[in-house]
Amino acid sequence: MTTFQLSSSSPANIAADLLVLPVFEGLKPGPGLREVATAMKADLTSILADGGVKGKQGDTFTMPTLGRIKAKMILVVGLGQQAEADANTVRRAAQRIAARSSRFATVATTLHQVGASAADSAHGFAEGLVLGAYRFTQYKERPIDETAIEKSALKKVILVGNRETKALKAALRRGEIYGEAANWARDLVNTPALDATPAFLAAEAKKMAAKHGLVCKIWTRAELKRGGFGGILGVGSGSINEPRLIELAYRGDGNAPPIAVTGKGVTFDSGGLSLKEAQPMEWMKADMGGAAATLAMMRAIAELKPKINVIAAIPCAENMPGGSAIRPGDVLRHRGGKTSEVLNTDAEGRLILADALAYLSEKNPVAIIDSATLTGAAVVALGEDLWAVMGSDPELIAALRSAGEEVGEPGWELPLWTEYRKHIESTIADVKNIGNRWGGAITAALFLKEFVGDVPWAHIDVAGPAFAERQTDYWPRGGTGSPARTLIRYIERQAEKNGGGGRRNGSRRG
Repeated sequence: MTTFQLSSSSPANIAADLLVLPVFEGLKPGPGLREVATAMKADLTSILADGGVKGKQGDTFTMPTLGRIKAKMILVVGLGQQAEADANTVRRAAQRIAARSSRFATVATTLHQVGASAADSAHGFAEGLVLGAYRFTQYKERPIDETAIEKSALKKVILVGNRETKALKAALRRGEIYGEAANWARDLVNTPALDATPAFLAAEAKKMAAKHGLVCKIWTRAELKRGGFGGILGVGSGSINEPRLIELAYRGDGNAPPIAVTGKGVTFDSGGLSLKEAQPMEWMKADMGGAAATLAMMRAIAELKPKINVIAAIPCAENMPGGSAIRPGDVLRHRGGKTSEVLNTDAEGRLILADALAYLSEKNPVAIIDSATLTGAAVVALGEDLWAVMGSDPELIAALRSAGEEVGEPGWELPLWTEYRKHIESTIADVKNIGNRWGGAITAALFLKEFVGDVPWAHIDVAGPAFAERQTDYWPRGGTGSPARTLIRYIERQAEKNGGGGRRNGSRRG
């Protein structure tokens, strides 16, 4: 386990295996670089230039100190334009550092001094380090090389240039909580669907809730039938793995009305009888990314203890083409009585979310947020890095986008164009589950809107960023955890608006 330490000493006087120093575009020295160059009696700027470093984001340069300072090695990281550097810049740099520093036991850095707020940058650094150190190796023959970890895993990080303060220590811990929650979501997404069934997700949620003091109720198939959750039952009807509904509650503010959250939990999406082609099925184990992000958010909120109430209802089902599967042309009756005509069984996420949204609307929340890997149309519109957001409340949408920008999970608003409502009108049911060929992200959101009560609501379509299909220098291939960190930050910001931000001792949970 990595521990964090704060030091007011000069970076040249810190004993560490690796000293990480920032440089900005144009080789403008970041915090500590001049000080170290003076102590080493070396022209580090010229050395960096000769090594092809320009200070752009992603630039790195490693060199030995030859005993001229107490650190053994120096890693210089480029941060781009100095005026644009912020906590997100630090977070991304920390992700890169984590990937390069696994063989060093002690790392020191001045990165947290970059940006307008030392606390925000310290949070970003800790979060990025946790995210960057992530590896999913559970299914390897030797998933953990214990000898290598014992000898060379990163054990201590020293943040140089600040005296130890409660604010910085709290910021570091918050960053760890964000990163650890997102990494848990990544574990859930990356777990093969053979193991990650609806029952598996329910069991994981139950264990997490018991550990962190959340209320947890797991709805079985029989209970879902009695409760009128026809969408969840319909989607799960073709699989031997029975569906579940995971209900969680965090109570940090007495009897105040809660924020309600849900996420799509399709543990594998074959398309059902409207079967997908083979290649798109490769990553369909990740079709529960919204559920994983919602679970991760609830875990983090339980640890952060903001003064706010949050409830979650997470529908989980496996969409398979079994003999008892729903057929195109079937009509499902959802929670609350509204019906949907199923014209394509591969448009299944909206069917299970409809039940969850209707159920959460009964709880009189102040807002409802859903997140889902819902449509390829959102990816066509915005690419792989941005989530799409639509909804009924501009203030809620703006707050979610702001939260996403803060944590490096950006999103963009698409119009909830009500003229397209005609595309999901059914002649035999209240609504049908697909529209025409165009505007698929919008018509999917309009379908969901049919099941939301008179409450502010936002829908996050995270089909693009929930799963990284290609490895980068700071994200491995696989689940990203998005939009878990966005949801965590949004909840924290709402608690702060209500006068209840930050960690609280003895918060009332149950």
